[in-house]
Amino acid sequence: MTVHRYGYTLADAERIGAAIGAALQPGDVVALEGDLGAGKTTLARAMLKARGLAGEAPSPTFAIVQPYAPPEVDLAIAHVDLYRIEDESELIELGLDDYLVDGALLIEWPERLGTGGWPDTLTLTISGSGDARVLTASLPPAWEARWPLR
Repeated sequence: MTVHRYGYTLADAERIGAAIGAALQPGDVVALEGDLGAGKTTLARAMLKARGLAGEAPSPTFAIVQPYAPPEVDLAIAHVDLYRIEDESELIELGLDDYLVDGALLIEWPERLGTGGWPDTLTLTISGSGDARVLTASLPPAWEARWPLR
């Protein structure tokens, strides 16, 4: 696992999310970690926009899973917010593996997965506050050759 760290401002978030979104492939899982208000949804929205989503994606906080499929986007993507999940047993009902057959997952609050998860998950951890943020990207081998931020 390779780790990269980037300092950025909120103005840079769109560019960073777009670059990562453009690199998404079917079967990818992107875990977005960070405190409440860190900018996880902002990055996810930029990834969705890079795949063709017009308009602003709603936060999936209440829906838990917000799916997007062609022709709305060029790659099926499920934007998932696990903040309200209290027990791992609730995850089975979400059927997240099904989205990976021909699409990708963007998962906010991935720590709620507990012992579940996927071995080739790209983990993006956002820290900092205000306009000064730090993105720590933990790249599994599947992402090392195609990582767009160099």
